[in-house]
Amino acid sequence: MKVLRTPDAAFAAIADFPFAPNYAEITDARDGTVLRVHYVDEGPRDAPVVLMMHGEPTWSYLYRHMIGPVVAAGYRVIAPDLIGFGRSDKPAAQGDYSYARHVAWMRSWVEALDLSRITLVCQDWGSLVGLRLAAAMPERFAGVALSNGGLPEGGPAPTAFRIWRAFSRYSPVFPIGRIVNAGTKRALPPATIAAYNAPFPDSRYTAGARIFPSLVPFGADPALPDQRAAWAVLERWDKPFLCCFSDGDPITRGGEERFIGRVPGTAGQAHTTLHGGHFIQENDPQGFVACVLVVAGQTH
Repeated sequence: MKVLRTPDAAFAAIADFPFAPNYAEITDARDGTVLRVHYVDEGPRDAPVVLMMHGEPTWSYLYRHMIGPVVAAGYRVIAPDLIGFGRSDKPAAQGDYSYARHVAWMRSWVEALDLSRITLVCQDWGSLVGLRLAAAMPERFAGVALSNGGLPEGGPAPTAFRIWRAFSRYSPVFPIGRIVNAGTKRALPPATIAAYNAPFPDSRYTAGARIFPSLVPFGADPALPDQRAAWAVLERWDKPFLCCFSDGDPITRGGEERFIGRVPGTAGQAHTTLHGGHFIQENDPQGFVACVLVVAGQTH
């Protein structure tokens, strides 16, 4: 596959992301392409791991307000950029992306770093990929803090999501920073919008961001057997699983109902409603950090 790599210079003007880049190489199982995954890795290397997984169309920058406080609490925070996003490599064709391929790529990355004792922190596509990873390798994961995401297994797509999916496929322009801004409950400053635009110097780099909404398995979808297999694991998951959805996301509001009671580990947890839009890391990072520390404190 043809792979693009955003030049480092594109990130040079970002002033509020003081984390050194780290890279690991993985090999695509289908065609042998070597892909470079970028990740933030902060805190003691022998500390329990808190894995912060972003979604569409963001990158690890989304967690910039959360990384420091969680490290200060004694944890090792690792925040990767999914393939197609951030500083990670970007296959150039939309057809190079699939849900299964993304899970396989990130599983290879987790195994390459040999991560264990993981508290998963996930939102949006970070949950679609992260929860599949936890189900595939439960021995590596100790708990979950889930916000504004899920693990769809067919069924109808919410109206707001159908609109978003159509826009991502057919709009002649795809202003990623403005899209993120629209998913928050406060106006982001121009420098923040520019930071979300930075991984995508031009339209050639946006194949992953464009196709991701179409890969969410609503309706009949080739991912459904894998989703059902993952749910079969989660329905036996007795490790801490805390839901902290926001009150202002039209797509995922109420999504905790699909987990609370169905996942055994949700029992007795202090499930929390955070205040903000879809990108809750921008609106209520302190509230999200508090939830993360509750889960991490139970698992270690």
